[in-house]
Formats: sequence, structure tokens, C-alpha cells
Amino acid sequence: MMQNRIDTLFERKEKNILSIFLTAGYPNLNDTLSIIKILDTTDVDLLEIGIPFSDPIADGPIIQQSSMTALNNGMTLKVLFEQLKTLRTVTQLPILLMGYLNSVMQYGVEAFYESCHAAGIDGVILPDLPLDEFDKIHKPLAEKYNIKNALIISPETPVKRIELIDIKSTGFLYLVSSNSTTGNFKTTTDNLFGPLKAITSLPLKNKILIGFGIKGQKEFSEACQLANGAIIGSSFVQLISKSTNLQKDIPEFISNVVNIKPMAR
Repeated sequence: MMQNRIDTLFERKEKNILSIFLTAGYPNLNDTLSIIKILDTTDVDLLEIGIPFSDPIADGPIIQQSSMTALNNGMTLKVLFEQLKTLRTVTQLPILLMGYLNSVMQYGVEAFYESCHAAGIDGVILPDLPLDEFDKIHKPLAEKYNIKNALIISPETPVKRIELIDIKSTGFLYLVSSNSTTGNFKTTTDNLFGPLKAITSLPLKNKILIGFGIKGQKEFSEACQLANGAIIGSSFVQLISKSTNLQKDIPEFISNVVNIKPMAR
């Protein structure tokens, strides 16, 4: 079995890993691959494709709105896997699907992992997947189809549980920067990242990517000082919703994020 692209990435690159989240079927039903094609020309390291769901618990208003639009456009998992058949002609970037358990169960759990494998998907993130269900059902299937399961921790997760999740998680740990929803931040980055230092300094086996509240270059560079990288979702989805020229705006957005300026002394 070929090596998983997420492993390959982390062997090659330790720090400043940029992951971008986009909603499947947004702004238009057939936009997903064309947006990925543009992202492939930039300095992005990792992509997360959001599976639209009608009742997303962790998503803030921007991603919720994009999900509703995508669902109204007719996006389903079946449609998405159909679109992803040509994914690997467009990019070799590591790609994860992020969504909720309900969608996966409706599709069929094994069928889901099998379809991920067939499409060349490298990992999945299911924020509402209970650990015991992960152990019993998802872990064996993920291993069978060479799919990573990135599990989620937060500043509220007790250390003992973080250690347990770290043992079980494959690919990386998704560290949610706070108990807020995505894109829904009023705090400064000091409040945002302060509580995370205790977690990122633990001796864990997995790389850590910080998500929620990473809007642009400033938050990205601060997150990268603490962890291996960060995930940008809401501000990228917002850019896509407003852009009249994705060919120009996407590369510009990414280059503004990754050009990490030296911190002022």
C-alpha cells in the first residue's frame, strides 16, 4: 500500500504547515475541484473538504451558511465522491474530508472509507465521533483503507484524555483553539493562544494543527510558534463567497498568510 500523503508531508515538513478548509459544492455545486486546482498552485500544504450538513455543531455562521448553500445546490456525499473521481489528476496535496457522523452513517460507514480510498482521500475528521465508536468501528476500517483519522482536542480536554486521544489519533491532532465555533471570535490572539501552550508542550506522538480563529497571517504565524501548523476555514470560505476572480484572489490570500514576517523584538 502506498504511503499516506499526510505522513509524507510531515516527514518532509515539521513547521508552518498551512491547512485550508473549503466547503464541498460551494459557492456552486461544481466548484470544489476548480478551487482545489487553484490551491494546488499555492503554498498550501494540506486541504480539508467540508461535507455540508444541515446541523453542524462546531461551525460558525460563515461555514454554516456555506453548508446550507451547498446543500441547496444539491451537494451530497454521493455527488461529492462522484466529483472526486478525478481529484488526483488535479492535485497530489494531502486531503481530508471533514464532516459529521450522521452523513457517514447514512452513506454507510465501510462504503464511506472505501469511497475515500477510491478517490485518493488521505484522512477524515469527524468532530462528533465518540472514542469507543471510533475504536470499534472506524479504526479497523480506516486501517483497512489507509485513511488517517485526525481526532480533536481542546483547551478543556484533561491531560490524561489528551494522551489517550494522541495514542488513538492518526495523521495529526486537531487542536481546537477554544470552545467557540469556527470563525466566531471576539478574543485577541493572546487570549486565543495562551491556554494552548500547556497542550503543545506535552510530549505527544502526533503533530498538532490549531484550528478555529485563524484568520490570516498574524494568527497563522502565532499558531505556528506553538504548534506544527494551523487550519484556516471561515476567512477562506468568506473570500470565496466574495471573490469575482478566484484565479487572482486565492493565490493572493495564501501568499499573504504564509509569508511569515519575523516577529518584532
